[in-house]
Amino acid sequence: MEETKLDEILFLDIETVPAYKDFAALPDKWKQLWAVKASHLARHNETPEELYHRAGIYAEFGKVICISVGFFDMREGRMFRIKSFGGDDEKEVLTEFGKLLEKHFNQRKHRLAAHNGKEFDFPFLGRRMLVNNVKLPKLLNLQGLKSWEVKHVDTMELWKFGDMKSFTSLDLMTTLFDIPSPKIDLDGSKIYEVYYKHHDMPSIITYCQNDVLALAQLYLRLKGKELLTDDEVMLVG
Repeated sequence: MEETKLDEILFLDIETVPAYKDFAALPDKWKQLWAVKASHLARHNETPEELYHRAGIYAEFGKVICISVGFFDMREGRMFRIKSFGGDDEKEVLTEFGKLLEKHFNQRKHRLAAHNGKEFDFPFLGRRMLVNNVKLPKLLNLQGLKSWEVKHVDTMELWKFGDMKSFTSLDLMTTLFDIPSPKIDLDGSKIYEVYYKHHDMPSIITYCQNDVLALAQLYLRLKGKELLTDDEVMLVG
């Protein structure tokens, strides 16, 4: 943690949903494949239809609808800039995100940061890029790399101190460290409904941006640094 400068890290969060609106909309082959997956997920004899809202957390059955990123600009003081890529066209979202990485975060010194990123965000993005035939940027192309060569920072992993037993949510971490959270009537469990029933992309993007800010604030606390003030945060584009 001490070796990486703030402006060498790209903080990110993603929002995902099932690739289709509901189980009935799936092509027959995909219904069969989800039924197999659902049989391993069921705990109380739930049907594949009842479990389909969970498909969005699996890269084989889900898609990316929003990627929000944040980076520190240290040229004149400290400024945290947040940018989002969101929409229905997953390939376009992934392509634009990949272009950002290739243009601005393509050196050996650069890092990607997320909360539980090693288990979710990073592999999900890499897998969906392959599915959509989008070129993998250097920071997501892990083929042939040793574990110590992977340039990923995971705030949940930093918090574990070697403990492998538990999951600690970003919401719990920000509450624990008394990090201010913007007020918005939305949480991760509602993304499916907000997207497919209301198609409220602005709310989803705002929620994703708030998580990126919370992630950066948590990283600052883990580094023993002062939290960002409102004046140090800027939305880009």
